[in-house]
Amino acid sequence: MTESSPKFTVQRLAWRDSSLGVLELANGQRMRLTLGLGSGLSLRPGDPKGTVWAIADRGPNLKVKVAIKRYGLEHLRPLAKVDGAKIMPRPDIGPTICQLKVHGNAVSLVRRIPLRGASGKLISGLPPSRAADVEPAFDLDGAGLGIDPSGADTEAIVALSDGTFWIGDEYGPSLLQVGPDGQVLQRWVPKGREKSLKTADYPVKGVLPAIAARRRINRGFEALAVSPDERWLYVVFQSPLAHPGVAAFKGGRHVRVWKLDARTGAVAAQFLYPLDEPETFVRDRKAGEVELNDIKVSEAAAIGLDRLLILERISRTTKIYRVDLAPRLEVPAVHMDPKTRPTLEQASAADKPFDAAPVLAKTLVLSTDDAPELDRDLEGMVVLSAHELLLVNDNDFSVEGARTRFWRIRLKAALF
Repeated sequence: MTESSPKFTVQRLAWRDSSLGVLELANGQRMRLTLGLGSGLSLRPGDPKGTVWAIADRGPNLKVKVAIKRYGLEHLRPLAKVDGAKIMPRPDIGPTICQLKVHGNAVSLVRRIPLRGASGKLISGLPPSRAADVEPAFDLDGAGLGIDPSGADTEAIVALSDGTFWIGDEYGPSLLQVGPDGQVLQRWVPKGREKSLKTADYPVKGVLPAIAARRRINRGFEALAVSPDERWLYVVFQSPLAHPGVAAFKGGRHVRVWKLDARTGAVAAQFLYPLDEPETFVRDRKAGEVELNDIKVSEAAAIGLDRLLILERISRTTKIYRVDLAPRLEVPAVHMDPKTRPTLEQASAADKPFDAAPVLAKTLVLSTDDAPELDRDLEGMVVLSAHELLLVNDNDFSVEGARTRFWRIRLKAALF
């Protein structure tokens, strides 16, 4: 264990990545893949002590620039001009729930639960539609992989006491309700988006506000939490919406937080989470220029009714804040209407004072700038106790050589 800060200590837990095989590329290069499960973590009430649930995302994928630089796949260069294009070397590897066990100073994999449709067929990580705001997928040869109306990019998870799960998706953005065996029971999407997914292998319902579809490409639902009584779901957008356009996303300083009725998907309240200045992410700043739209919210955990921990990061620096969703800080309902102008994101522009709505107050719990041994790309977080957190990085299936690392954080001050 390392004394990293007056506020907390950190301990790396033992873990061994599971191999998914080696791809022999046409140019002689080799791509080693391992299981990626660091996108989100959750505890389930009533589970044996040490049981943790994790979610793997859509499967191994690379940005075109990475495929060229790391693996020399020059034939893919024309795809660099395609907005959001991703190379998926193993499209047969799709969204998977993983059951983990924390025991002593180690974490082990208990089992994998691949997501399946009503027919029993595995759900893929391919884009569910050809919409302009959904990332297109290509294979290693540069050929389009098409779409899968059931496909999902699963990035967040909460495990409920009845054995089911809610899983956050970046593509829709959407929420998937999943049974204990991995079968998708239903998918909630922004109103109007259900029409394009009518052939999905499970029920799709347009119950989320239509404004959710204004999220920037690849910046959907990465942060999801549930209230202690399981009546409410808390969803935090990864970034400001691109509303009405990309300029609003790039300049926005606030991220929308929704409190949803877990039975219907109706929004009970909306809040605004203020992002830190990009220059305060010290390790990222030292590595190069950072901008406001580099900041992302990648995880959330409930530590009481309407009280959340929110994980805010760029890449190298991760910060965890505590926020209270007080009724006095609710955003006026008019800002749920896509027609309202100026939008919250327009009003949030960095060069303007913001007075369009109340903003949540943030209390810093920790910053990895105070703990240089902590990994980059920390995305998964779970509250083990009032004084303990478990963090994990997303190794992206090791497509860039990263390994999964789990960290136990012991806090001097109690969270609740």
